[in-house]
Amino acid sequence: MELINQHTKKIMEGCKERARAAGLSFTDESLEYVVTNRDLLELSPKVMIPTLYDYWVHDVEVLHEKGKYELYPHNPYETVINTRPPISFYNDNNPDWLNVMIFYHVLAHIDFFQNNLNFRHTWDYDFTGQALSDKRVIAKLRSEKGRWVDYVIEFARGIDNLVDFHGDLADLFIPPGAECSSRLDYYFDVFLQVEKKVSVSDYIKEVGRYNAALKESGDQGEKNFFRDADLRYPELEAHFARSGETQPVRKRDLLRYLLDNSEFLARDENIWMRSILEIVQKTSLFFQPQIRTKILNEGWASYWHENLFLQDDRIKGHEVDFARVHAGVTSMPRVGMNPYALGMRLFSHIEEQADKGRHSFDFQRLLDADRRKKFDTGAATGRDFIFTVRENLSDYLFLKTYLDQEFMDRHKLFVAGKRLDQQRMVWQYYVKSRKAQDYQQMMLGSLYHPPVITVDQTKGIEGALYLTHTFEGKQLVREYIANTLMGIEYLWGSPVYLETSEAVAAPASSWAKKEEPREEEITWQRVLYSMNDKVLTRKTV
Repeated sequence: MELINQHTKKIMEGCKERARAAGLSFTDESLEYVVTNRDLLELSPKVMIPTLYDYWVHDVEVLHEKGKYELYPHNPYETVINTRPPISFYNDNNPDWLNVMIFYHVLAHIDFFQNNLNFRHTWDYDFTGQALSDKRVIAKLRSEKGRWVDYVIEFARGIDNLVDFHGDLADLFIPPGAECSSRLDYYFDVFLQVEKKVSVSDYIKEVGRYNAALKESGDQGEKNFFRDADLRYPELEAHFARSGETQPVRKRDLLRYLLDNSEFLARDENIWMRSILEIVQKTSLFFQPQIRTKILNEGWASYWHENLFLQDDRIKGHEVDFARVHAGVTSMPRVGMNPYALGMRLFSHIEEQADKGRHSFDFQRLLDADRRKKFDTGAATGRDFIFTVRENLSDYLFLKTYLDQEFMDRHKLFVAGKRLDQQRMVWQYYVKSRKAQDYQQMMLGSLYHPPVITVDQTKGIEGALYLTHTFEGKQLVREYIANTLMGIEYLWGSPVYLETSEAVAAPASSWAKKEEPREEEITWQRVLYSMNDKVLTRKTV
């Protein structure tokens, strides 16, 4: 892995100028590396973060991907990560014309990372630097504690999707007048003077740093100030919690709840485990917005690489090559979903609708199909409108708001169903629905949506941990419940209960003659799992 040469860097800088002229916004600095396909395979399990901590599952995934690559070699063109500065990786055999297209794609990704509000909590620090620090912490613990470090990592990663991403994000958008003064008072009056006993000069420097943060960031100044303070003093949060000036309990963030309330983790001999849980939780929160904006992000990048490259004079002589690569990336499958294709076409649809003034009540109230086709106010606000969409939405809101019947009809989309051909004993796929509502529900059902599991402090035996699953139509995967609860029991130090909903087994019937089971045919019941001394029991509530 090495930095791109000066010739290729000059191409990238030229792409930056044209991208900014078109309205994209991103920082000046960026790092571009040339890598082989095998390098990319080794980086992929670490989500392309070279400095991420080591874990045995990463090695298994590398071996799996290498085996797959031997049978089905493929050529990933690029990968970009949301760091400060942004880092991108490129295949070592890309020609110049292809790099132009890819650079536009990457720059649109960077614009998305640095302007979409779901990434707000990642803007104020460099995750690669933080990850390197975390990697060294875990390596040191592994040398001292041995395999127990990997056990704790595995237990923590079993619940790393149960973090309160939206709650953490909401804390960054504090309304004017709201202040976290108790934490600030504790930091300056107790932590620095009594516990750390810093010198007068260092104390004054810290006050100056706080004033500078307020001046630079306004309402977000205190949050930004404490981000730097937490990096210098990792123990600050734990000391503040013990002081009695705690923040509201995060009952939807199981990792945070264990960190704050587990007596087992508070013991002197187990305090090292807290560092691992902090690292796993912090890493999960960093990647949450990328998981929740896959269609939006890839659609935005594909939209811009198409628009900017078609206007670039460097395309001359490579029109057919571009068309072939672009079609391979953004073709719309008849069955299944391509986030690049769906997102790109949806952005173009939104822009066209905004140019005609169709994002309005006057258009929505029209029922006549001919009048809807002819509706055009000449607003010409499409480009500004899609920048607003890019800034504020996630995949869920993107699809829920803008995937309409006009878009369905234009691209001839449909929901595919399947039924069993009993004569040949094969599944047959057929067009089940062409309604936007049905297609939208299918797309929404495919999105990342971790289970909502909260801590209920009013139930269970004293000392036990009682978890309640808010049922949303999808049951938990049974095969993972035992191992996950065993890990939680270990970290909590006492029995753990989990209340959830499961489908009642349907009587034997002619299910094979039906296309798919309907929702109203499924009966759900509440069940209670309990894990005590590594023994799992289940009963109906």
